Amino acid sequence: MRQCAICGKGSIMAGTRKLLRGHYNPTNWSRKYPNLQKAKLPSGKSGLVCTKCLKKLHTSSVPTASAIPAETPAEV
Repeated sequence: MRQCAICGKGSIMAGTRKLLRGHYNPTNWSRKYPNLQKAKLPSGKSGLVCTKCLKKLHTSSVPTASAIPAETPAEV
């Protein structure tokens, strides 16, 4: 089964309910899949990661502007 390599999110079975003249008509069940993308894991390997974890990986790995030291101009 396809699932996220970080959080383990996988597919679920979900049914829909159609309102028909004041009564709910349970319709067929269908499988809902998570939005998995190929990405580099912190271990260096590549794997399938859900988009929620992908956003967390991206925001934690990008340095902020305050963390980057300001460059001083070279003296002439």
